[in-house]
Amino acid sequence: MRTRPLKVALLGCGVVGSEVARIMTTHGADLAARIGAPVELAGVAVRRPDKVREGIDPALVTTDATALVKRGDIDVVVEVIGGIEPARTLITTAFAHGASVVSANKALIAQDGAALHAAADEHGKDLYYEAAVAGAIPLIRPLRESLAGDKVDRVLGIVNGTTNFILDAMDSTGAGYQEALDEATALGYAEADPTADVEGFDAAAKAAILAGIAFHTRVRLDDVYREGMTEVTAADFASAKEMGCTIKLLAICERAADGGSVTARVHPAMIPLSHPLASVREAYNAVFVESEAAGQLMFYGPGAGGSPTASAVLGDLVAVCRNRLGGATGPGESAYAALPVSPMGDVVTRYHISLDVADKPGVLAQVATVFAEHGVSIDTVRQSGKDGEASLVVVTHRASDAALGGTVEALRKLDTVRGVASIMRVEGE
Repeated sequence: MRTRPLKVALLGCGVVGSEVARIMTTHGADLAARIGAPVELAGVAVRRPDKVREGIDPALVTTDATALVKRGDIDVVVEVIGGIEPARTLITTAFAHGASVVSANKALIAQDGAALHAAADEHGKDLYYEAAVAGAIPLIRPLRESLAGDKVDRVLGIVNGTTNFILDAMDSTGAGYQEALDEATALGYAEADPTADVEGFDAAAKAAILAGIAFHTRVRLDDVYREGMTEVTAADFASAKEMGCTIKLLAICERAADGGSVTARVHPAMIPLSHPLASVREAYNAVFVESEAAGQLMFYGPGAGGSPTASAVLGDLVAVCRNRLGGATGPGESAYAALPVSPMGDVVTRYHISLDVADKPGVLAQVATVFAEHGVSIDTVRQSGKDGEASLVVVTHRASDAALGGTVEALRKLDTVRGVASIMRVEGE
């Protein structure tokens, strides 16, 4: 074993960073044995230097992150501060001064992954980010290494624990959205401002990363269709149960049937109770991968939290340190396919539409005519009502999102349709 330690700079020492530092300290001997050389925490960049950080030598703490990554003797920079800047500049500076980088920064990788990979390649360094997508769940490495010889057709997943906890609570207890959100907040699963989670921003960033790796194509955050889950109601869950389904906020990355394009989207969807993702409870994550040769694979586990995320960071750290010792680099960006990203209107799936209509003869015929005029085939219809008010639930066969959008727009113009209560896609069938 080499005696000179590999030096690690840690950017950020919050929930994840402090856990990374703890594991490096308490499991140092094991890490050294697995890597082939000791690893040494050489510096920790923070915003609040006076805060007590148990187990971390105060002499290592600095507020000057730029100076830390410029030192020249740093082998690996671990970035867990999040956000776009200063993380982006610090990472590129680290490459320029001889360090490889391990990051957990999903927003930055989704937005600027191509440029960061280019900077890593220019300087012959590694950029690893397993922790950016699903916490402790090994997902990026299986996609870009274990399945490198296969053709991935679809990645379908629950990649945000907060939203899954909320939807699971609504499903199991009959609670409304706000009540379930309040519970999630009280238990620490939801932030004080849950917008990034419940509006799908977090999941969209992860979808962009997954789609890019799975399809060997550059997919940016702006390419991902995003729809939040704040409008999901108890009535939607009641309808889902009548269909033998539940509701999940899904990240869906698909290759077109002809293989000529890809799509990436995040939105609530009904999935059959028989689908493996339907049984994912509470704040857990799971990703379902469909490939040509391997078939169907599912990855499941805790998708967030200090310890799970730190586990993924340390896994990357071991891999990058091994590469460093061997004088090599691991897999970089694979974007050779360069497939176009199709708009949401091209997506084809099934739909569940709930309408508030007048309870009188001929309404169903009018509604059916609108669906037919837009080329959307109806699978089932369920109607109930009294005292002049009625609810009409239509479940379609597969149709394009554009065709469904035109149908709904025309339905809103009917005098007999008083409102479109909800529109939900049906996936996983």
